[in-house]
Amino acid sequence: MNSQMQCNAKELAALARRPSSYFDKEGNLKICRLFVDDKCIEPRERWCRLKGNLLFLMKNKTKSLEASEVVILERCCIVEFRNKADVSVVLKFQSGEPDLYLEAATRSDCESWAVALGEANSEGLRNKIQQLQRLIMEIKEERTADEVQQYLPSAQADSLAEPKLTSLKRTVSEPKLEFSLACKDLVAPTRDRKLNTFVQIIVVHPGEQTSARYSSTEIVEGTRDPLFLTGVTFRPDYPIYEETKIKLTVYDVKDKSQDTVRTSILAEHKEPRTDIGRSFLGCATFKVGDLVKSKEEQLSLSLRSSDGGKTVGTIDVSLVKMGEMEEGEADHITTDVQGQKCALVYECASPENTRSKDNLPLLNAVLKNPICKLYRFPTSDNKWMCVREQMSESTLSFHIPKELINLHIKEDMRRNQDLKELGELAPHWDNMRKSVVAHCDQMLTLYQDMLAELGKYTGSSFKSSCSKGEKTLEFVPVNLHLQRMYVHSPRLKDILYDVITVGAPAAHFQGFKNGGLQKLLNKFEAERRNTGYQCIYYSPENTAKAKEVLSNINHLQPLISSHADLLLNSARQHLPDCLKNSLKMLSETTELFVHAFKDQLIRSALLALYTARPGCVLKKPTVPRNNVEEGGDQPNQEHPVQIKRQDSIPHHSEYDEEEWDRVWANVGKSLNCIIAMVDRLLEKDNTSSVEKENDSDPSTTEHTASCTSGDWCEQLYPLIVTLKDCIGEVVTRAKQSMSFVLLQELACSLPQCLMLTLRRDIVFSQALAGLVCGFIIKLHSSLHDQGFLQQLHTVGLIVQYEGLLSTYSEEVGMLEDMAVGISDLQKVMFKITETKSDILLPVITGRRGHYVIEIKLPEKMFELLPQEIKEGKLLNVCPVLFNVGINEQQTLAERFGDTSLQENVNQENFELLKEYYKLFTEKMPPDCLPHFQEQNDLKGLLENLHQNIQAKKRKNVEIMWLAATICRKLNGIRFTCCKSAKDRTSMSVTLEQCSILRDEHQLHKDFFIRALDCMRREGCRIENVMKNIRCRKYAFNMIQLMAFPKYYRPPEGTYGKADT
Repeated sequence: MNSQMQCNAKELAALARRPSSYFDKEGNLKICRLFVDDKCIEPRERWCRLKGNLLFLMKNKTKSLEASEVVILERCCIVEFRNKADVSVVLKFQSGEPDLYLEAATRSDCESWAVALGEANSEGLRNKIQQLQRLIMEIKEERTADEVQQYLPSAQADSLAEPKLTSLKRTVSEPKLEFSLACKDLVAPTRDRKLNTFVQIIVVHPGEQTSARYSSTEIVEGTRDPLFLTGVTFRPDYPIYEETKIKLTVYDVKDKSQDTVRTSILAEHKEPRTDIGRSFLGCATFKVGDLVKSKEEQLSLSLRSSDGGKTVGTIDVSLVKMGEMEEGEADHITTDVQGQKCALVYECASPENTRSKDNLPLLNAVLKNPICKLYRFPTSDNKWMCVREQMSESTLSFHIPKELINLHIKEDMRRNQDLKELGELAPHWDNMRKSVVAHCDQMLTLYQDMLAELGKYTGSSFKSSCSKGEKTLEFVPVNLHLQRMYVHSPRLKDILYDVITVGAPAAHFQGFKNGGLQKLLNKFEAERRNTGYQCIYYSPENTAKAKEVLSNINHLQPLISSHADLLLNSARQHLPDCLKNSLKMLSETTELFVHAFKDQLIRSALLALYTARPGCVLKKPTVPRNNVEEGGDQPNQEHPVQIKRQDSIPHHSEYDEEEWDRVWANVGKSLNCIIAMVDRLLEKDNTSSVEKENDSDPSTTEHTASCTSGDWCEQLYPLIVTLKDCIGEVVTRAKQSMSFVLLQELACSLPQCLMLTLRRDIVFSQALAGLVCGFIIKLHSSLHDQGFLQQLHTVGLIVQYEGLLSTYSEEVGMLEDMAVGISDLQKVMFKITETKSDILLPVITGRRGHYVIEIKLPEKMFELLPQEIKEGKLLNVCPVLFNVGINEQQTLAERFGDTSLQENVNQENFELLKEYYKLFTEKMPPDCLPHFQEQNDLKGLLENLHQNIQAKKRKNVEIMWLAATICRKLNGIRFTCCKSAKDRTSMSVTLEQCSILRDEHQLHKDFFIRALDCMRREGCRIENVMKNIRCRKYAFNMIQLMAFPKYYRPPEGTYGKADT
């Protein structure tokens, strides 16, 4: 007991014996003192009774109730152990007395004692009183409208009951309202207290009189005149009106790490305790209409204490207009904060304003649920730059997977049907086919079930990190978002910086026990080579060629038939010009058809298929060879037996290896006959027209015309039938032979082959959804850049992926999946078309390995494109991946494991980037690059990147910085990926944004770290964490962060243990 306090022992003894109803809390606790020299007495059980700030430690729970000690709970703090297994707390005394250890029987009992002891002292009582006073003030504000309405005439009361709300006048794509905040002359609770303040923004909705916590500023430390870098922005669809009230509450934070209300996750049944980590300073309320109508576009409000009487400072609310530009010098408001003076410039021009109305439908089609944040940062020349950060989900997260799965189902159904139509096979091959078809049908059912499940999905438009292992969402990318930063800075052009953030494309549900795609594909290929006599080995290139031939068959045969019918129709109507055009289209398509089948693989596969028929006879023994160049290349020296026309692939007879050449050549001969016939018909037509001019009898002229018209169609018809028959025969032979090749691939390793295809489809689907989103956003933001559009159709776009995966444990498999998935994007092509429909979602056509993405644009946007793109030219992309692991697992990999995968990925993709740059410099003029870039800059950056890759330095994050810079200078699309695009991705994206502000927009060097902390603590990325795991904390712990590079560590109080 404190010696300076005078206490009456008899009164305390009498107080201790009062009945249980008199005390705030009582119960059994084990208690002992903790001394500085670690001397500790064994805890003894005591009956404890709490009244006010007095804790009575009773000897036992008896009628005598004699107290052994009385503890006064002043100038002490309660340390509660957060481990779920702990059931103890410690009372620490500022006077230097030994700490008091208290142990409860259960965890819940321990928590209730901790709360009771924390609220027992005078400070806890003051916090309770302040909380009640604030509650009374809010109730008074809510009652004001009701009280006024009670004494008004009925007509006026009705108008109050249903108020007419005044909308804010802004463009449809602009935020409804944006403002910044600064406080002056704040009064601290105690003289020696240095304030660490932040402002909480609460929106009071008119009419309903309901309030909602909207956002907060960052914490500004050590000043009574805080100027907040984080502003407030209301997205375009937010329901805010001139009548809306906004309440600003200023808090003093005692310790950032203890600011639990703003950063921690709370149990569902508990309310946040406002007395921990922060204390109330003052609040002010204003109407939105007062701010927007103010001539100065600024309000200076008095901050009132909790009882509403005492003024504790002022808060300045300044309107921000990033959509307008005024001529002349902007008003200067100078402030001296932490030694720097800055001029306040708020108004700036948006690069989207002039065309946002036309482009908005496209953005609305692919983006959803935007989250906006506003900042103002000082520049090196003492001015302000305005920065708007935006994060949006994409509807393509689910649209692209559904489109792809639908195409997979159609492709697999065709393949299964082709296998069934192979005809009669020898028993060994027939059993193999039955087994393959059975497995393929099972896999087809799996795809159909997945498509059905995705069709039923009605949740959010993105897949959270917690759902990455869900089977029904395997094809959906993890946490796909657009991260956009719009910057207006003095004397520089306004500019947008976009990054697509998405979880690494990987098959999380299938797992990584046996590695990722890269390892599994190599293993599968090795097993196929060693299959022995069971099946014929065809290389991956030949298998891909077989799929291409089948695709060409399905595409070209209907086209030839259609053009042939048009030719007959033109002949029937006796239209010479139409006849010429139809013949030209037929000739071009047939030539493509003939060229598509001029491949040695088909000859080899036909021979292999013949040997697989039952009872096949070879006059000269021939073994199907796995080398295409060898198979079927030797002509048969003997004269073969004549093969009947109806046998598509000869069997039960001698095989003529030259038969395919004759059948294939017949297509060209048939086409030549048609061309010759059309030439003769047109020549006769010209001759007859001359005779008509000399003949004056009209009846003779009509008779001649009708006879000629009939002759044209009759003479062309048999030739067209012959051409179709020849093409049909070629198609039947080629389709069966190529299906036989695919049968070998599938039969070599069932069901592993199909599971590997499924895994690759899953990874590709996730990668493609992100790519299509990035392409559309890039196209939208660069439609007025003629250099970009020329680059797009001349050399294509560079797409740079930044990977943050480690090369240790499961993330090795993720990186292998990601590397293959991104590499597969090289074969994706884009096509831009015009549409008058309101449906602007992209359409996918093609097959595995050859997809075309059709991007639909409204008429006004389509008019801006170059003629080459309007005519349907296919546009390609060049995806590159650079990966650098940064977490504690990468530390283990670098010291005890293997980093060769990362090194190989970086080296291979550097070569791809160098090839793209070479093509770019050869075909593109220098002026197509952004105005502040030069070719020499790019060359130096590429050399620097190559040196860093070769250096093999640990956690060399400069590789990522250089690759990202090169991508931006080449007008590319930027991606940042980690396991779930939540924590490491957030650190990287915010660092990239602040680095751009520093390097390109002269961010004041003293504010770099503060700007970084602002974006990480209050920006879009912490909102992304909240969306994913319902907790406003990055999933790092202190030990992990010790292994992170310096600038990839989040600010204190924003990280902790969380389920991801």
